Amino acid sequence: MASSLESNKIAAAVLTAGVIAMMSGFAAELLYHPQELEENVYTVAVAEGGETAAAAVAEEPALAPIGPLLASADAANGETVARKCTACHSFDEGGPTKVGPNLYDIVNRQITNYDGFAFSDALVAKADQAWDYENLNGFLHRPRDWAPGTKMSFAGLRKESDRADLIAYLRNLSGSPAPLPE
Repeated sequence: MASSLESNKIAAAVLTAGVIAMMSGFAAELLYHPQELEENVYTVAVAEGGETAAAAVAEEPALAPIGPLLASADAANGETVARKCTACHSFDEGGPTKVGPNLYDIVNRQITNYDGFAFSDALVAKADQAWDYENLNGFLHRPRDWAPGTKMSFAGLRKESDRADLIAYLRNLSGSPAPLPE
C-alpha cells in the first residue's frame, strides 16, 4: 500500500512542476513585450554574385617587417616569452628534441635542417627556405596561417614587441649570432 502512495506523490510532483513551468511561460509573455526594430542594427553585406561579405573580405594586411623592431628588442624579455615554448622545445646547445625540435641556433637555419625530428608536410614544403627574421616573425605570429597543416598547436604571439623580443632571444642562442637586418 505504501508504494502506491509514493508513486502518486511522485506523479503529483511531476505534474505540479509541469503546470508551474507552463504558467511561468504565460506570465513571461504577459510581462515582457519585445519591440521589433524597423531595420536590422547589424547588416550583412552581400557581394556581387551572392557571396557573403565574410567570403569576400580581403585577407588581413601583411605583417609589418620585424627588422625595425629588432633594433630595440629586449632579449631578456624574449627569454621570458620563450617560457611558453619550453613544454615543447629546448633552447640549450645540444638540447633534446621534445615535441618540437631544439631551437638553439635556429636563426638562418634551413627550415627542416634538424636531424631527429619529423617535420610536418607544411614545413617540408618550405624546406628550401631558412628561418630568417621575417619567416620567424610570420610563423610566430600565426603558425597555422604561415604553414597551413603544421603540427604546431601554438596559437601564436599577437604582440609585435613579444615576437621581436623572442626573435632577439633566439638570435642570441648561437655561437655566432646572425647579423641584424638593415
